[in-house]
Amino acid sequence: MGRNPGVVTDDPRWADVFGHEEPYPEQADGIDAAIDAAEDGGFLALEGACGTGKTMLALTAGIDRVRDPNSEFERVFVLTSVKQQLRQFETDLETINANLPDGYDSVSGLTLVGKADVCPYARENRGGIDRENVYERCEGLRERTRNLVGEGGETTAGALASEARSQQVGLLDSRNGSGAAGGGSTDGPAADYLTVDGEPTPYPPDTETFGETEFCPFYAGFLDDVPDDGGDPAEAVPFDATELGHVDAEELVRLSAGHGSCPHSVMGALVPEVEVVIGNYYHAFDPTTAATFTGALMDDETFLVCDEAHMLEPRVRDLVSDAVADASLRDAVSEITRIVQPLSFEREGAESEDADLVRGELEESDVTIEELEAVREFYGDLREELDRRVTAHLDRERPDWRASMRDLEDDEIPLRDPEEPAEDEITTWAEEAGYRDRVWSRAPAVGATVKRVLDTLEDEDKRRAAPGVGRTLNAWYREGHTDFFRAIDLERTRDETEPPDSWRRAYNASLALYNCLPSGPIGERLGEFGGGVVMSATLEPMDVFREVTGLDHLAERGRPVVERTYGLSFPPENRASFAVDAPKFTHANRGAPGERTETRLAHLDAVETVASREGNVLVGAPNYAEAAWFADELDVRLEKSVLLDESSGDRETESLKHAFFEGEGKVLVTSLRGTLTEGVDYRGDRLAAAVVCGVPIINTARPRTRAVIAAYDRRFESGFETALTVPAVRKARQAVGRVVRGSDERGLRVLLDARYARESWNGVRKYLPDHEREEFQPVSTDMLSLAIDRFETGR
Repeated sequence: MGRNPGVVTDDPRWADVFGHEEPYPEQADGIDAAIDAAEDGGFLALEGACGTGKTMLALTAGIDRVRDPNSEFERVFVLTSVKQQLRQFETDLETINANLPDGYDSVSGLTLVGKADVCPYARENRGGIDRENVYERCEGLRERTRNLVGEGGETTAGALASEARSQQVGLLDSRNGSGAAGGGSTDGPAADYLTVDGEPTPYPPDTETFGETEFCPFYAGFLDDVPDDGGDPAEAVPFDATELGHVDAEELVRLSAGHGSCPHSVMGALVPEVEVVIGNYYHAFDPTTAATFTGALMDDETFLVCDEAHMLEPRVRDLVSDAVADASLRDAVSEITRIVQPLSFEREGAESEDADLVRGELEESDVTIEELEAVREFYGDLREELDRRVTAHLDRERPDWRASMRDLEDDEIPLRDPEEPAEDEITTWAEEAGYRDRVWSRAPAVGATVKRVLDTLEDEDKRRAAPGVGRTLNAWYREGHTDFFRAIDLERTRDETEPPDSWRRAYNASLALYNCLPSGPIGERLGEFGGGVVMSATLEPMDVFREVTGLDHLAERGRPVVERTYGLSFPPENRASFAVDAPKFTHANRGAPGERTETRLAHLDAVETVASREGNVLVGAPNYAEAAWFADELDVRLEKSVLLDESSGDRETESLKHAFFEGEGKVLVTSLRGTLTEGVDYRGDRLAAAVVCGVPIINTARPRTRAVIAAYDRRFESGFETALTVPAVRKARQAVGRVVRGSDERGLRVLLDARYARESWNGVRKYLPDHEREEFQPVSTDMLSLAIDRFETGR
């Protein structure tokens, strides 16, 4: 419901942009806390149970700051790692706009998506462009378009766009048989436009050529709209975003492509112009994306909203880690060879048309032919060393691996003791082989030069390997050995083109540079913003969260970090919460799936007790293998349908969710490390109960996991708990938090493992916030059924 602007109230000013009639008390407190913290350059660290309105809280605080003429904030930047939550921000922004008081301008907003989602050709699979090759094709077409219209170019952007439009008009004339010369009927076939989602564009269905050069007419159209004096790119946006409210991907494509302009370029031009930008973690924490696309948002005029912040540490760790694949090394060697060969042929007296071009490019760069050859030799030798190490590892660990390649699993070869910082074995090998500072440090410049030359020599659009290889190997040599761990990753594959006795037939291998402690990069990036909110349904314990995300470092520099934790405010009689004192569901206690151990049977009996109740029930297991075991056993015991979630893509997951929600009550069994236990909206009667089996701590045998624990021990003196136990408890809390999301919903929440029920040496009850420790009352396995009966009968 909207607010009545004609009524004088004592409401705070932010009430005008709050999208509902009245906030929950927790929302009002949180909005005030976020505003106060941001005005002092700080952050609100907010834990709020599912259904407490965190999205509206954060948007209201941010928009209030942006619209306050006395505030320094110019925009809100929303980050979330879950698509469901991204859509929730879009929905709440639309709710805000629908309920603004009379005379208020709509809040302008934009959702950031990838090129594959907005490229007109990729969306329609035309012009030789699809979702798989859109990045390579787009970059090649853009570069050729810029070369045609840039300084010293052969034409102008306006001429290219006009030529493409005239091609379409020509097709229209020829197909309709219209015009004075054609005469006759005008009832011929329709013009051959490129249509996107049913909407026509001004251009033919495929890319165009100018002479022998292929170009993108949509990008030419965008460049034509950019002011000639190199002014503000926002002037090239063909619509007024301030009048449209929120613009999603579909609307962006329709408005941009219909005008004849590149939607992705328009999106980039709009980034600093709208009041609310909605994106994902990549848009802030991926170094390449932030440098090339969203850099305008990284300043103290941006109010940051970081949602699902319990995932901030693991997601950013992946983004600030890197790897060089064996195949990339191979391709980089080939690319450098393609450049070196023309000059080699010339030295041998053979004529080469490419030699002059290569020599000219090298003269304009600071890279010499000797450096190209040195880096190529280094990459070749590095690949041979990688081959030697993988072969030796397999010979040692699996002597029969050549005869049983189909049975090989993902693996990891540490390049130092994970518990002790030391120089890695690859760096040591390179030093002994004579590859010292010069070759490592020049690798990025060589990679950039290779790309530039090859893009000139070859017409084919493709992503070059040499630039990425150069950047990563430079970081490999530059980064320290305390916070970074180096290893060889072996990822299972099947490549029949490789020799039968080669491990490459079974594995993709990579030199992995793993950032064990991302708190530095996280804190540094958060510090670039003016302030804001970092929030989740599961942040507690707050002291750990602040340490691992660098918020404590910001506080030490005088930027306040304010904390709020809000439990469920819905009627307590509508929910029952139990911590069941079942045997600890550890690997040592339960044994392998299929073993009929006492621990397994106790957990299976308890899960059956919960799953047999009416309605949909979510069962969370520590991993997918355990989930499969529970699903098989429950399928025999229950009359309900039992659905199993396996590691799969988005399409399969969406189909499984649809099947779960439709019809009579079912049981859905999944991994607590999967995607169905957090970020999914089980509103209304979609979920009656959730039961978590065990504490989903990841496998500690993996070398990089041991390296993370050791790094956290050195930094925080509690490596295992900080790095593994706390995130695992958050995963469990996320799952049971799906059940009750509104004041009229009822549900059952069960944490099944003695570690949730008792205080013990490896207990996790202390990691539950105070309000959850009060709610999740310990109960024995033999009393669980009775406790549930009492809840269901209201006794």
